Amino acid sequence: MIEKEKIIRVRDVMKTDFGIIEGIATVAEALMAMKTFKTSVLVVNKRHDDDEYGMITSGDIARHVLAKDKPPERVNVYEIMTKPVISVHPDMNIRYCSRLFSHYGLVRAPVLENKTVVGMVSPNTLVLEGLYKLIKTEK
Repeated sequence: MIEKEKIIRVRDVMKTDFGIIEGIATVAEALMAMKTFKTSVLVVNKRHDDDEYGMITSGDIARHVLAKDKPPERVNVYEIMTKPVISVHPDMNIRYCSRLFSHYGLVRAPVLENKTVVGMVSPNTLVLEGLYKLIKTEK
């Protein structure tokens, strides 16, 4: 008889405390939100139901604002964000999620359920939370 593989799902490891910001906000406001949420990534909210979520990272800010010597109070999030972003479903096996991250070079992905962001996942959480749970259950 073949032993069934233990599956850890994205919902088991995702972070549910994530920051969300409007695209019209300034980069200065995004920086304050990042500081508040203790994160380097914010989800950019959809403008309407037929829109898609975006994402802004501290790397985006470094490349498009800091390196170009632009004032953060005069640049809007929508000008430098990534949109659309690759998202994952909370029921996805973390092994497939990790392959998706590797294939596309992702650093974060929003977790979407019923067209709403319910969490955020990163390679660190996949390894430090997910893989840890896998090795712990095998013992």
